[in-house]
Amino acid sequence: MPPPLQIRPYEPVDWPAVWALLEPVFRAGETFPHDPGITKAEAQVAWVEQSQAVMVAVDRAGAAVVGTYYLKPNSLCLGAHVANAGYVVAERSRGNGIGSRLCQHSLLAARRLGFRAMQFNLVVSTNTAGIRCWQRNGFQVVGTLPGAFRHRQLGYVDALVIVQGLMEGQAP
Repeated sequence: MPPPLQIRPYEPVDWPAVWALLEPVFRAGETFPHDPGITKAEAQVAWVEQSQAVMVAVDRAGAAVVGTYYLKPNSLCLGAHVANAGYVVAERSRGNGIGSRLCQHSLLAARRLGFRAMQFNLVVSTNTAGIRCWQRNGFQVVGTLPGAFRHRQLGYVDALVIVQGLMEGQAP
């Protein structure tokens, strides 16, 4: 059974806890395309200020932020009806279904905001846990970008384009 969890809108007071989740992931250079040397202020702009919605997952006691996601248009103007999202779960909390719950929450939020699909442009092929999670939640791989991600440890690896339609009866 998944641990009790509350997913709620991000508040500015959450930033230190969100940064504590993001920093090790960005520094690792294994799943996000951000500069591993990104500053705290640059990360706040990228994760919070450039997003349409940011959510945090907190444990039942509300004491610890254990995950976060952002939601924003995937592209400008004529492509803005397609959503994009990014997810990070605290290392200590991985493997408990939190990523899947964040994904499901983001899909509902994207529908409420009027997005017609959700697309992930640069899913690192070595991020097998993430890929399994998204596929379990209805996403399909629609393309492979050979050598498109410069993995900090493995060098150039493939990236996937993953999509899910959000309209009733819509195929990706």
